[in-house]
This record gives sequence, structure tokens and C-alpha cells, in this order.
Amino acid sequence: MSAYDPRKWTSHLLDIEGSLVREILGRVILSAGWAAVVVLLYELGPEFFHRMAIAESAHALIGPALALLLVFRTNSSYDRFWEGRKQWGAIVNESRNLARQAEAWFQADRQFASRFTRWAIAFSYGTMNHLRSEQSIGPAGQTLPDEEVESIHRSGHVPLAVARKLTALMYEARQKGMIDAIQLQSMDQNVQQLVDYCGACERIRNTPAPFGYVVHLRRALIIYCLTLPLALIQRFGWETIPVTLIISYVMFGIEEIGVEIENPFELTINDLQLEALCKTIDANLNGILNSNS
Repeated sequence: MSAYDPRKWTSHLLDIEGSLVREILGRVILSAGWAAVVVLLYELGPEFFHRMAIAESAHALIGPALALLLVFRTNSSYDRFWEGRKQWGAIVNESRNLARQAEAWFQADRQFASRFTRWAIAFSYGTMNHLRSEQSIGPAGQTLPDEEVESIHRSGHVPLAVARKLTALMYEARQKGMIDAIQLQSMDQNVQQLVDYCGACERIRNTPAPFGYVVHLRRALIIYCLTLPLALIQRFGWETIPVTLIISYVMFGIEEIGVEIENPFELTINDLQLEALCKTIDANLNGILNSNS
């Protein structure tokens, strides 16, 4: 997600990166180019080309319906974006809770507490990479035994494998008498919630907008923008070209925003900055470890 100051218009109005101009440029140029062809034929062509003009009322009637479809598209995509952010906020909080408990309850074995906390850090990196179709726990693997890391990477579902590792460590702590059954249940609840949050993120990633809705909206947009010059030519003349360009830029831009934020876990500038969230977890949990070292 790109950082910007919402109070300073001039700080980002001319930005290209993240503004989706590149993504919709071809569609906008096509619409404006077609508008130019229509104007040339209407203004400079034979008389029978004047019959291509159509009434504005059709576009005036379709416009509100198309606007509602676009609003629903962007709203549903933003709901997914915000839901993803809430799930990652919960991952941050549960990771802190696990480290907090480990610090207090594993005091008898600081090395064991450190090992457990580092695996808690690994969960966030594993979840981030899993959502990007990668099998890795990232920088967290540098502080853990190589053979265990390799086993996690081969598991097929890295976050689940890390959660199983945390569960195994908690059971080991219970066997050693470092925690009682109630404490074990409390920590297990935290790990269970981490798995639930990962699953919620998978649901967001694996469930795009319904195919029929997307196809219908895009067909309607193309038809609307390509027939728009025919509705504008009588009133606007040569000005039909810039008017069509502006309207198509707005329409295609709104639709592309919905596409861009539909899956908030990718690597574009408009997606969630998962690396920053993982680094926050890393710093927070390492801070707990170092506070008692």
C-alpha cells in the first residue's frame, strides 16, 4: 500500500505508480481513438455518415445502472481489502499474545522460550508467502534449525506446518512441567486463532468476484464507452474526443480499482504491505525476547 498524505493533494495527483493509468491506458486510448474515427466520419465524410448519431437518452438511462454496478464492484472489493487488513491485525495481536505467554510461562528454560517465539515469528512470514503461492518462512528461517525449516518448506501448507510445530512445542512444555493444562489450553487457543485467520485470508484470496457479474459489467462498460461518441457527436462535435476520453478514463478506472484491491495479498503498490506487518511482528517478538536476555 502506497504511503501518502491525504491532506496534500499535490503530493500524489500526478503520480503514475499505483494510479492504474498504465493498466487502463489501452482501453482509454481505444475509446478515444474510436471517438476520433466517429468525429472524422461525421464531420468530414459523406452525408449518410450523419445517420450514425443516436439519441443521448439511451446513455442517460443506462448510465445510473452502470454506475450502480461499478459502485457495487468497488465496494465489494474494498470489503475484501479491509477484511484482509483486519485478519492481519489479528495475526499481529495473537503473535504478541503467544510471545507474552511464552516469556512468562517458559522462564525456567529461556532457550526453549526463544525457540518457541521464533516459530511464532515464522508463522507470519509463512502465511504471507503462502498467500503469494510461495513455500517459505522467509527471514525467520535463518534463526531456526535448517532441517526443521526444510521439513516445514516441504509440508505443502507452511502456515499449518508451523502451527503444528507450535503445538508440538507446547505439548513438550506441558510434558516438562513448565505449564499446566489451563495454560496449555490458553496457548493452544492462540494458535488455533492464528490458523483461523490464515484460513480467512485464504478464503479472500481464493474467492474472486462471481464470473458472470464481472463479465457482464465489462461488456456493459465496453458497449457504453464505444457507443458514447455516437450519442455525443451531434451536441459536442470535435469536443466528443476529449469528453469520451475523460468519461472512459473514469469508468474504466473505477472498474480497475475493484480488480486491483480484490486480492489484497499480492505485491502491487495498492495491496497490503504484508512485509511491513511481518517485520512489525518480528520486531515486537524479538523485543520481548531481548528484554529478558
